Amino acid sequence: MTLRVLIVDDSPAMRYFVRRTMALSGIEFGTCLEAANGAEALTKLRQAPVDIVLTDINMPAMSGEELLQHMDADDQLRRIPALVISTDASIVRVERMLALGAQGYIAKPFAPETLRAEIERVLQVSL
Repeated sequence: MTLRVLIVDDSPAMRYFVRRTMALSGIEFGTCLEAANGAEALTKLRQAPVDIVLTDINMPAMSGEELLQHMDADDQLRRIPALVISTDASIVRVERMLALGAQGYIAKPFAPETLRAEIERVLQVSL
């Protein structure tokens, strides 16, 4: 299975790291879109279909939390699974993001195996 992925993070270095980590984990991705914040992500989601969104939380213009709220309010975007990747791994934050519709949560830093396992779990596939 070749994945179409949207990576949302305000740090270009972190977006590169996530993309590189996916490659190291053996995940085959055909399309890998990037957005610097939730507002950019919503625009890209409405322009091109993706299989999964990998999003940070703390970003300017629109946070990952706001992105999840907008996705949940949209009948088309609600179906796209979102996985949060953040340095904030407090129980309160994790529970909040899961309550907003995130299907998974990975704390930074993370290993390629962790990312692969969580994407497989969320998408219910073996990559």
